[in-house]
Amino acid sequence: MSTPVPVRLHVNGVEHQLEVEPRLLLVHALRDQLGLTGTHVGCDTSNCGACTVHLDGRAVKSCTVLAVQADGAEVTTIEGLAPEGELHPLQEAFWNDHGLQCGYCTPGMIMAAAGLLADNPNPTEEEVRHGLEGNLCRCTGYHNIVKAVLDAAKVKDATITTPTSPSQQPEVRA
Repeated sequence: MSTPVPVRLHVNGVEHQLEVEPRLLLVHALRDQLGLTGTHVGCDTSNCGACTVHLDGRAVKSCTVLAVQADGAEVTTIEGLAPEGELHPLQEAFWNDHGLQCGYCTPGMIMAAAGLLADNPNPTEEEVRHGLEGNLCRCTGYHNIVKAVLDAAKVKDATITTPTSPSQQPEVRA
């Protein structure tokens, strides 16, 4: 057993001080230590993308990042995508366009799509498909997911708003 290491994470606008083993993955710190279970563990090999979060504004697969590597970083999870009681335009579009079936991949897909839209607010269908290549869905065949991302891109402000206080932390909305 390794000696725990102190780590400071800013998650969804809230600072957390954690003691973690040096080998602990960010996905497990988020789920097991912070209780943010919207970030899913799908494969533990970075193949599926169910664990996608934003680390300092960039979409990353949190099963590929050690918690100690994220020390001092800003992390946004699906729980922090929109203010409490509201849906982010991507969440709304996934709902409206039936871009989910079982829902397991949905948080990671939405976080990957949010990263794509941050870099390219007006993507083509081909760019959306390319941007989501690292995220797997076993249910929908991607048609409705791609449609949802394209529809969300039409919304004026499809950017991520990170809550700034614990009272603004939303429930899991996938």
